[in-house]
Amino acid sequence: MTPAQQAFMDAYLATLSAAQRRVIPQTVAEHFCADEANANECARLIAAGIKRASCSLKAAYEQEREPLPKVGRLCLVLNWAQQPVCIVRLTEVSICPFEAVDAAFAAAEGEGDGTLAWWRDAHMAFFTAFAAKVGVPFREQSELVLEHFEKVYPA
Repeated sequence: MTPAQQAFMDAYLATLSAAQRRVIPQTVAEHFCADEANANECARLIAAGIKRASCSLKAAYEQEREPLPKVGRLCLVLNWAQQPVCIVRLTEVSICPFEAVDAAFAAAEGEGDGTLAWWRDAHMAFFTAFAAKVGVPFREQSELVLEHFEKVYPA
């Protein structure tokens, strides 16, 4: 984290008790999406409490040998310029094939018009391009890591 990002995280951590801080399994700082317009829009939607979920390709974690996110993880949400926007806490993590993602999850993602049809179209295009870029296959049966979160800072 940059000094400004760490200061933002530290301001939130200072509101927690020592016991609450001890049980945080991970902290990360990242922007959502792979381009400036979408990263900034996702940050705005998260800060507004509209976007409460996200997903990623499980095969990418495996290829990078990165651990899956854990419930309780704190994420410092950044805009494209890497400036802190807010902090979210992960409340649920599950694995689901792309084809089995439901309307409730699509609505929780809070993007587009909120429908499952919009979600499927946008994410099919995104994951097809992303999978090709990182060298893993993508098809309707590919597993996604579904994450639900809540904004915890600022209140």
